[in-house]
Amino acid sequence: MIYKFQSKADSDLFMNAGPAERILSIIGKTPGPRGIIEPADMPAAIAALEAAVAEEEKARQAAMESAAADGQVMAAAQPIGLKQRSWPFIQMLKRCIQADTPVVWGG
Repeated sequence: MIYKFQSKADSDLFMNAGPAERILSIIGKTPGPRGIIEPADMPAAIAALEAAVAEEEKARQAAMESAAADGQVMAAAQPIGLKQRSWPFIQMLKRCIQADTPVVWGG
């Protein structure tokens, strides 16, 4: 399933189900075929996403330090994480706050 996030303040944002549902869960929305994020809820959503990104980055750094302490070499390529997945969504929310317009999605 592909999620299509839409707003009058920005272009459409398409996301695969896995990352989209993770982001929706982080911001307290129930993943599903349709939904809405009101402008009043967007600052809290951005804060929740930024906190989750920081936590994931902290865990990744700890894993790298642990591996280095054990003499293991970490792969140079980093997997795509929440930071990369959520960035376009956070930018969309910021533009929607400025335009005072909601984000809606459909599956």
